Amino acid sequence: MPEPDASLRNHPLGMTFDQYVPFARRELGLTRPRASLAYKNLFRTGEIADFIGPPAGVQGVLSEDSFEGKVLKFVQHVPAGDSHLGAGAASQGGPGSLATESVLIPMIGRTGTTTHTLCVSSQVGCAMGCTFCETAQMGLVRSLTPGEIVQQWWAATHLLGHRPQNVVFMGMGEPLDNIDNVIQAVGVLIDHNGAHMPVSKITVSTVGRLDGLARLSEQLHTPGWHRLNLAVSLNAPNDEVRSRIMPINRAMPMEALKQTLMKWPIYGGGKLCLEYVLIPGVNNLPGHAGEVARFVGDINTTSRNASPRCVVNLIPYNPRRNSPWEAPTDGEVDGFMGELAGAGVFVKRRRTKGRDLMGACGQLGSEHIRKRRYVDVTNSAGGTA
Repeated sequence: MPEPDASLRNHPLGMTFDQYVPFARRELGLTRPRASLAYKNLFRTGEIADFIGPPAGVQGVLSEDSFEGKVLKFVQHVPAGDSHLGAGAASQGGPGSLATESVLIPMIGRTGTTTHTLCVSSQVGCAMGCTFCETAQMGLVRSLTPGEIVQQWWAATHLLGHRPQNVVFMGMGEPLDNIDNVIQAVGVLIDHNGAHMPVSKITVSTVGRLDGLARLSEQLHTPGWHRLNLAVSLNAPNDEVRSRIMPINRAMPMEALKQTLMKWPIYGGGKLCLEYVLIPGVNNLPGHAGEVARFVGDINTTSRNASPRCVVNLIPYNPRRNSPWEAPTDGEVDGFMGELAGAGVFVKRRRTKGRDLMGACGQLGSEHIRKRRYVDVTNSAGGTA
């Protein structure tokens, strides 16, 4: 399995302020004030000069390519519903060798104000094998370093000019399969000397790896981490269906997952998000909504107040390449949503964005590894790349 580029192992974007400053003093001979200012400028203004030049006679450890050639180098803006979606392909691990994708999603609020959600990848490919997911067809190539994960935020903010208000670990890969690097990356993103993102604006999504959930649960007890959001891909009403479309369920079945979620620490009125990708003819058959409602109801019994502990995020299936299934009709989605609501489930529908360019939920994957439909891309200046 390929190893990350050596220059990314000690990349400043993969370190918190308290980690980078002593590193820079020890390894680069920088004074604390200079190291401190360089770090803050890197995150706040995107300034990289202090990292690519020889500081005070010391050889720089990074090249300009470490920032601009291994991040969201290509950007495309295409219609997606009533908004636009920007997607970027990022080279990781050497020119042309590996690729991962991130998606920057504009969200238009009720007042007309546009905010941006960044969907980041934590791995190149994925080992979980979910049959409905494009990324899963690649298999796992390798996990991303903390610096490679945070670079996706840095690129969106300083190369594309759109500072994300929300970051969701819903891109390529299973975040809890790369748990240590994901925790480190989140720590960097919430560092008040750096990106300074509220932890309540970050969501980690998982297929339900119980070992990773145990590790993440411990982390939530750390000061400053209490309100990190969790999204779990449920996607099925019972073990038979879930094991068929999500191999993880064979080793970690729904009852064990439910018991874990019933104990999940929730602070400040937050909610567990259960994602349900609606695949017509697979997980929306008669009786399925009732089974989902019972699963959710058991978790809600552990709520400390009248507010439900869970929200179900209903996601219309976005067909992967060579998919055996079609996308559901609006009627099928509305019908299943109505059944859940009628059974007392707090349910929302996710709006579909980016399906036409294979940039929607479950469709990310490398065109260099998987022969996906080619889509012209433009650079940030608007020209063709």
